[in-house]
Amino acid sequence: MRHRKHSNQLGVKKEHREALLANLSTALLTHGRIKTTLKKAKALRPFVEKVITLAKNGSLHSRRMAISRVRDTDAVHGLFDDKVEQFRDREGGYTRIYKLGTRRGDAAEMALIELIAADDEGYEKKRKPKSKAKSEAKEEVVPVEAEEAETTEEAESDEEAEATEEVEASEESVEETEEVEETEKTTVEEEAPVAEEQDSQADPEEPDEEEKKG
Repeated sequence: MRHRKHSNQLGVKKEHREALLANLSTALLTHGRIKTTLKKAKALRPFVEKVITLAKNGSLHSRRMAISRVRDTDAVHGLFDDKVEQFRDREGGYTRIYKLGTRRGDAAEMALIELIAADDEGYEKKRKPKSKAKSEAKEEVVPVEAEEAETTEEAESDEEAEATEEVEASEESVEETEEVEETEKTTVEEEAPVAEEQDSQADPEEPDEEEKKG
């Protein structure tokens, strides 16, 4: 049974597929870049990357395993002796595929597969643009929070103003009461000597009346 073996079959038998991938890998290791169909490029990628992993091991057994898969001793020796150094610092991902569109005639999807250079840092990941609904929702939330903060600040400022007004009013009332008390004291002091003068004037008149009666 071949359950869960969904590799790229390429529409051919096993022997034919192994020979095809061996020829493609030989061309890729020799030239560094080849043009083929997208299906063949996707099937070639894991095949070649496993061979490069064997080259990073560098043992004699790994070299013989690579020769049995690639079937070209010159390409394998060139990979093990020279080209493997550019993959030392990479942990996988030794190839890159570019889509080239469809081929004229049978409209097959074409692709370009290449070995990645040692100094290639790759492409920067582009962030997906945020959906308009989420951005609008965030924009709506921010003004609401700003309005709430403004209302709280206004309420606090109003409370402070009312408190200061109450304090000023109480101070003014105290000052007014003090002024009223002072005015009352001055009026009382002024009225007291006037009453004494009137009493002094009234006292000498009383004996005159008694003398007249006598």
